[in-house]
Amino acid sequence: MLTEQPATVRNEEAAWDQKEMPFTEHLRELRSRLLISICTVGGIAVVMFLPSQFVIRWLIDAYFHGIQLHAFGPADVIFAELKFSVLAGIVVGLPVLLYQLWMFVVPAIHPKTRRAVYGFIVPSFLLALTGLAFAHFIVIPRVINALLGITNAVAQPTFGVGETMTFVLILLGLFALIFQTPIVLVALARLGIVDANKLATLRRQALFGFFVAGGIAAPDGNPLTMALLAGPMYILYEASIWVVRVLEKTWKTE
Repeated sequence: MLTEQPATVRNEEAAWDQKEMPFTEHLRELRSRLLISICTVGGIAVVMFLPSQFVIRWLIDAYFHGIQLHAFGPADVIFAELKFSVLAGIVVGLPVLLYQLWMFVVPAIHPKTRRAVYGFIVPSFLLALTGLAFAHFIVIPRVINALLGITNAVAQPTFGVGETMTFVLILLGLFALIFQTPIVLVALARLGIVDANKLATLRRQALFGFFVAGGIAAPDGNPLTMALLAGPMYILYEASIWVVRVLEKTWKTE
C-alpha cells in the first residue's frame, strides 16, 4: 500500500524539479558568484596588506632563526606582501568562497542533500586552519632545516625575500588545501558518488596518487617535502573512510 508524501515534501521536491535555467542565466549566475568571491578575497587582502610586513618578519624569524633575507629588486618586498595578503584573503574568506560555490551548484542537488552539505562550511574552515598550523609548527621548520643543512654544506646561504616567501606561502596554501580531503570525500559520499567500501578498496591507488601529487606539488623537489605532503593526505584519507562509514549509518535512517 502506497503512502502519500507530506505536502511540504511534495512542494520542496516540486520546486527542486523546476529549478532549470537557460545557459545564459547560468553564466550570469557564475559571474555574480565569481564577483562576490573576488571582492571578498580582495577586501580581506587589502585589510591584511598593512600588517603583512610584521607577519612576514615574524615568519622569517620563526623559520630562519636570524638568517638575513635580501631584496634583489625594489619591488620584491611589496610582491611578497601582496602574495601573503592574497593567501590570507583566500583562507579567511574560505567560508564565503565555499558558500558561493555551493550556491552555484545547489539547484542541481536534491533538497535533502543540500541541508546536509550546509554543515560542511564551518568544518572546512577549521580544517584549513588546522592545515596551516600543521604546516607552521611541523612541516615548514623541518623542510627549511633540511634545506639549510644541504646549503650550508656547499655554500653560504643568501636568500631573496621574494622567492623565500613564495616557497613558504606555497607550503602554507598547500596544507590548507590538503586538509580539505575529508570534506571532499564526505561530500562525494553524501552525493552517492563513492562510499566507504569503495574508498577502502582504493587505498593503494590513493597512496600512490598522494606520493605522485606530493612530488609534483613540492616546491623544492625535496623527498622530505614530498613525504610531508603525501603522509597527511593519506592519513586524512583513512580518517575520511572511518567518518564516511559512520555517517552512512545515519544517512540510511533519513
